[in-house]
Amino acid sequence: MRLNAIIKLSALALAISSSLAWAKAPAGEASKLGDTLTPIGAEKAGNADGTIPAWEGGLKTIPAGYDGVDYINPFAAEKPKFVISASNADQYKDHLSAGQMAMLKKYPGSYKIKVYPTHRTSAYDQKVYDAAKHNATSVELVADGNGITDYQMAVAFPILSGSSSEQAKQIIWNHITRWRGGSLSRRVAQVTPLANGDFTPVIFSEQLSYVSSLSDYKSGADPNVIFYFKQEIESPARLAGNVLLVHETLNQVKEPRRAWIYNEGQRRVRRAPQVAYDGPGTASDGLRTTDNFDMFNGAPDRYDWKVLGKKEIYLPYNAYDLSSKKVKYSELVQPGHLNQDMARYELHRVWVVEGTLKPGSRHIYAKRVFYVDEDTWQIGLADHYDGRGELWRVAEGHHVYFYDQKISWFSAEVLYDLLSGRYLALGLTNEEPKGYEFNLEASSQDFTPAALRRSGRK
Repeated sequence: MRLNAIIKLSALALAISSSLAWAKAPAGEASKLGDTLTPIGAEKAGNADGTIPAWEGGLKTIPAGYDGVDYINPFAAEKPKFVISASNADQYKDHLSAGQMAMLKKYPGSYKIKVYPTHRTSAYDQKVYDAAKHNATSVELVADGNGITDYQMAVAFPILSGSSSEQAKQIIWNHITRWRGGSLSRRVAQVTPLANGDFTPVIFSEQLSYVSSLSDYKSGADPNVIFYFKQEIESPARLAGNVLLVHETLNQVKEPRRAWIYNEGQRRVRRAPQVAYDGPGTASDGLRTTDNFDMFNGAPDRYDWKVLGKKEIYLPYNAYDLSSKKVKYSELVQPGHLNQDMARYELHRVWVVEGTLKPGSRHIYAKRVFYVDEDTWQIGLADHYDGRGELWRVAEGHHVYFYDQKISWFSAEVLYDLLSGRYLALGLTNEEPKGYEFNLEASSQDFTPAALRRSGRK
């Protein structure tokens, strides 16, 4: 009986251990990074028919004439290979998301997908590759996959392992932890056009700093935080001066995201637990949730996740024209959707991940499907379903490669509401004198509630 009890306790301990920390890749698998896989885990080889080329180190040449502000399109001379419209969508449906098919159907006269040659432009500094290699054999999922351990500055799981659920959570964490520079600021616009296309831009001044990049960083300081984020509204006047501060935690089950809001009208700082999950997005007119920002952010714990496979999909990619300083917001923002003549799509391999709301959990989205670019681990497309199982909102993250910084991000994030016919676009920089400024010096003192109050004063 004593032996049986010991065996049962050992089995229980093993089960608990497995549920607390799992999904570290075997050391032998890590040797594939930089060999058959890119240094962050994508397939190096192209596809069989050559429509996706091999990765050969990303875009290596900065286009002539780049002035450090307006990112010149290195492929400006290219013409579309073909254009997908409502009339020929069925011909290409194997390479389209459900959301793209729905948009083509809803806006048959104006929404189109212009497909260009594929360019695998993304690359990163060696320090990012070194961190990814460390993470491959060191990082583990904890708290049922809702946190990670022993993480360094780059993608957490360049090599996927374990069950479908484990791999799906690793992919989500890869999107969350992908490298976006050490410390940076950006001045961006968000628009929520009416059905007739009328809009008033909301201008944000934002700052993001990874903890390890702070000037006063000490090893082990704030170990459960990946980065600090501060967002101030500059205009319109009725919203100006309101500021949001976020300390983004790695394990949000162990410690929920720390968030504070400074309200200019009240002149006070208060904690903001609603800045999470399906809490309303800042100045979004109800058109996005908090976790719609950056296509997805925050804790993944309210969903059951699984990998639906790997596919070749027409992603919004290398979207330099969409952020061109030559384009005014009035030209870009159209009724129903952005001006698709300025959008660019390319065929890329993606991981398709599905999240289904757990029984007993609450969120306005009952199901989400993400299409995650293998070269960046960035979500390029996302479909959101309501409680009836109907497709409700369709998101597009228009990829752009900041070639002077070796960073991939978005030139625009767009969330289309199929029911209301309205949409939200954020991250626009066309009319902003300086969109992104990288390599800023920042300290932890810039991201305290006291600093929040100071930055909110007019």
